[in-house]
Amino acid sequence: MTAAAFRVGATLLLLGTSALQAVSAACPAVTGQGATQPDSAGMHEAEAMYLPTPHPVVEAMLRLAGVSRTDVVFDLGSGDGRIPIAAARDYGARGVGIDLDGRMIERARCNARAAGIERLVEFRQEDLFLADLREATVVTLFLFPEMNRRLGPRLLAELRPGTRIVSHRFDLGNWPPERTIETGGHPVLLWTVPDANARSPAPVP
Repeated sequence: MTAAAFRVGATLLLLGTSALQAVSAACPAVTGQGATQPDSAGMHEAEAMYLPTPHPVVEAMLRLAGVSRTDVVFDLGSGDGRIPIAAARDYGARGVGIDLDGRMIERARCNARAAGIERLVEFRQEDLFLADLREATVVTLFLFPEMNRRLGPRLLAELRPGTRIVSHRFDLGNWPPERTIETGGHPVLLWTVPDANARSPAPVP
């Protein structure tokens, strides 16, 4: 990459990051009695708490997955919706966010409306271990290691061949990634679901 190309790319990245930060500022966190609270059966997801993926890492995850306008990007534990929103805004993909916390779902929907891309994204208040993921062509993760390892066998068994899985920081247990990069000290890992005939037995957590 030439120095000029690098400067252009860096400028575009900063513009995209600034735009999404401005959008988030327009949608304050939802609090109070109107917010939907997770039930006790779903606390395993709520226990992950909300720790957002930095915007440059979001960009790196989507680039590593090779996202395009033909993709359906599912983000598990979607928080404020930044990954589905970036996938829709920057690549024209359809984005689906899954989160158990109704307050974060409301904030993500507000962010999508403020970004003007609500027709391309949806946010579902669901347990990520029970959600129907079969439509996904890309799945993104930033979860605790134990949650990733529990999800690994299900992702391998249920996702269609060719579906890409990208995780910020943590692996999928015994299923090794095919590629790992770093962005600002943050590891980003990539897997591709193989054809059924080429699959090994589902990895054990």
